[in-house]
Amino acid sequence: MLPEWTASTETEYVNLLLAEIEMYRPLLQGKRIEGFDVGGGTPTKISLENLRRITDAVTKGLNFRDDVVFSIETTPVIAAKEPKKLKDVFNLGYTRISMGVQTVSEKLLNELGREGSTHIYEQAVRNIRAAGYSRFNIDLMYGFLNQSDVDFESTLHYAMSLNPEYITLYRNRYKGTQLEDEAAGVSLYKIINQYRLAYRMLTEHGYAANPGKNTFSKVQGDYGTSDYLTRRVIEGTPYLGVGLGAQSFGVDYLAYNDGAASKQLARYRDKIIQGEFPIQDIYCLPQQESVAKMVSVAFYFGFIDRGSFARRFGSDFENMFADEVAYVLQQGLMEWQDARLCLTSRGADYINGVIPLFYSTRAKDELLTLAKRGKVCCAGEKEFLSAYRIDDYERPSLTVDIVILKRGKDVSNADRSLSVLMIRRGEHPYMGMWALPGGFVHPGESVDEAAYRELQQEAGITRVTLKQRGVFSKPGRDPRGWIISCAFVGDILDDHESPVFGDDAVDARWFEMRMNSAGQVGALIQGDMSMGLDALAFDHAEILQSVITT
Repeated sequence: MLPEWTASTETEYVNLLLAEIEMYRPLLQGKRIEGFDVGGGTPTKISLENLRRITDAVTKGLNFRDDVVFSIETTPVIAAKEPKKLKDVFNLGYTRISMGVQTVSEKLLNELGREGSTHIYEQAVRNIRAAGYSRFNIDLMYGFLNQSDVDFESTLHYAMSLNPEYITLYRNRYKGTQLEDEAAGVSLYKIINQYRLAYRMLTEHGYAANPGKNTFSKVQGDYGTSDYLTRRVIEGTPYLGVGLGAQSFGVDYLAYNDGAASKQLARYRDKIIQGEFPIQDIYCLPQQESVAKMVSVAFYFGFIDRGSFARRFGSDFENMFADEVAYVLQQGLMEWQDARLCLTSRGADYINGVIPLFYSTRAKDELLTLAKRGKVCCAGEKEFLSAYRIDDYERPSLTVDIVILKRGKDVSNADRSLSVLMIRRGEHPYMGMWALPGGFVHPGESVDEAAYRELQQEAGITRVTLKQRGVFSKPGRDPRGWIISCAFVGDILDDHESPVFGDDAVDARWFEMRMNSAGQVGALIQGDMSMGLDALAFDHAEILQSVITT
């Protein structure tokens, strides 16, 4: 939406928008239009007359598919206060409408710069239904630093009580809001956990979606998204965006209009007046990059359609990504359902790790380079700790940490290799660092029961006998507060089950231990990666050394 919006600014902008549409008209002749959305802000804020002008300009002389459903966005305040406009917009042909509720927390809404209350929401829904809409979507946000699971559950229950046909989840990105500094403090584990919560609640109440999909639909056979988005996601259909900051995706290019970054009208206006396409950046995409773009967007629905891929690129998806497909199948991240490669529930948890598998070679190399340079985000941990409430837990809190050792099969060989199981943490504190598997002891649970449960949840290891090895209680060992750990040790052979990371672990691997002359662990080796014990989280170096030397 434009800054300092006035009637004259609106008319000027719409005039420029219509001029841009006319520039594209010759290029669109003879092409079939699969969908039409008006969004990217609050289109119902503009006058009905200007919206009619835009609609007429788009539909005039263009070849729309007969059953295209026009889709539009609104806000709760506009829908609550302008019922006549909603009806007039419906009569213009916009029969699908989407409204952003985001959250029922008025504090969070204020920090996001949005208005909302239960009174406004309920009046808005009454007006939407009275206007004739039977395709109604509600947008919700999750992943706020100070949003508890209970808060999010309340928002979900409330959204379902409004009885929309569709509910769409968006991870909060904070950009441009008062909450922007909090973004780094939100862990991957919290995002995963809240999506799991939403998926369970929505599907239990009749809103269908396959794992990983963001839009949940109560209408059988209806994906819940607009025609434009459905075809963009499943079929990789090229799309044209017009207006300030719009994005377009062609067969072999990606383009952004002026205003994509600044949201200022001046450059957009200047180019239109000069008779130029108002494009700020345009990128010619090699096939690998076009493929990556289509596949990345396909994960919005949680699957890749093999037939659509073949029609778009003339190649078989499984052949093009033989190693990647084999990996996601072997790891239980995806599975074939007829001609679609679909995320499993486990794959939905780690969707942000699955998607890059299908990036171009250049993009993968760049990601690996960045990962090698990466460091723990101290600012993010600071934000996380500022929101962490130790009083939410019984004090002192009790945890378990588990040392699992793997020895070579030749027990007669005194020099046989010795490895230790490590997990990479997906939650603050020490997010991204390697650590021993473990976690909090739950109420009503013994430390032994907690150790076996954490080992299974974080690494998938079940067939092992654990023994208590000591208690670690040094003040300050955990930055969250007074937390005591009971350490366990278990010993297995080479042919034991392989670790499969899960819960708040984002990786699990065996590290070979290299001993120094003093008989202590000097380094941990995994492939071509070597690290000292000082790189481990918490006091896990001390725990490991204690177990090895006793």
